[in-house]
Amino acid sequence: MAEFSRRHVLKAGGALGALGAISMASPANATPWTWSPAGSVAGSGAGVDPRYVWDPEADQLVASLITRGDVPRVNELLRTWTKNGQPLPSGLPTDLRDFMERARQMPSWANTGKLATAVEFNKKRGLYLGVLYGLASGMMSTVIPKEARAVYYSQGGADMKDRISKTAKLGYDIGSTNAYRPEGEMIVTCVKTRLVHAAVRHLLPQSPYWPGVADEDIPISQRDMMVTWHSLPTTVMQKMNSWRVPIPAAEADAFLHSWQVGAHLLGIQDEYIPASWAEADAQAAQVLTPVLAPTPEGLKLADILLNLGAEVDAGILSKPILGAFTRFLLGDEIAGWLKIRREPVWDTLLKTAWRPFIAVREGLLPFPLAPEAYWLFDEFLRKAALLFLSEARPISIEIPVTNRPS
Repeated sequence: MAEFSRRHVLKAGGALGALGAISMASPANATPWTWSPAGSVAGSGAGVDPRYVWDPEADQLVASLITRGDVPRVNELLRTWTKNGQPLPSGLPTDLRDFMERARQMPSWANTGKLATAVEFNKKRGLYLGVLYGLASGMMSTVIPKEARAVYYSQGGADMKDRISKTAKLGYDIGSTNAYRPEGEMIVTCVKTRLVHAAVRHLLPQSPYWPGVADEDIPISQRDMMVTWHSLPTTVMQKMNSWRVPIPAAEADAFLHSWQVGAHLLGIQDEYIPASWAEADAQAAQVLTPVLAPTPEGLKLADILLNLGAEVDAGILSKPILGAFTRFLLGDEIAGWLKIRREPVWDTLLKTAWRPFIAVREGLLPFPLAPEAYWLFDEFLRKAALLFLSEARPISIEIPVTNRPS
């Protein structure tokens, strides 16, 4: 385990997983919006269906940057802005600088004590987070129709490995020891991602392909972003609870808080951000679970993800084993949508031995009489967390100026 670091775990957790970090979008459905803003971090709000709310300030600004031809110069300048406490680069357009100075501010309700506790949670649960962000959240993103389509038809859809390396950054940054501190990078990542979202909203309706399959005029609404948000922390916590991982209440609350702050910095309005896990579960039941469905684009993305995983290691991380974990985490129906074949050995092993394996890791059971299975699971966790790393080169989240070319 010496060669295995938290950086590898958390960064790779975003790797398979946070497809939505660069293009958070998911299908709006016909279900009326009934979730009350009284359950949000704001505690109140207008209660407007977030399906019809976007990010007007960022959207107008980025559309102007694209129209003015400023994006290439802005991207070049922003490559040097990497730390939360770092001044913005000189030479940025005044309107962009003013927006970014506002957007980089932590919310008034951010709690430094909770954020410090979240670091402890991430240290303890890093291995689980790597797999869950990847094979639960990441593969789930391929059956969120609007997210799959937005990813597939936007610029990054033409180079999924590059996109994944960039989305991996969110998974690493939010779990780092200094995520929101001046020397950390989470605020920078969120603000840059917010700009990318605005660019996709401007560009995607101009695609010759996306309008023909989309069921809305403008992608990435506030509701879309919350759907993707739930595919990350809400899904992760639900899975760990189902595995009976013992998590102290203060740590669970702190993990939620770190994602609440992240949501705010990504441009999600406070009245849509759940204030508790109970509220998160209730909102997810309304906006995430009912919209999961297969699409041709999602099927292609899922195949790309599984093949990229298999490229890393032809043994433990073979495509059939990654598929078996996907089936185990997301269920037979979703596995069927993604045309994942059954793997009798691994399917059975996961169903019968995974919870005992978790109990052993958590010190709740003595070492079982099946060391081979224990080693396989442990090796999978370690190798899955090393997927798609880009340690040899910096990862730069940049504003796109085109859609997928074909």
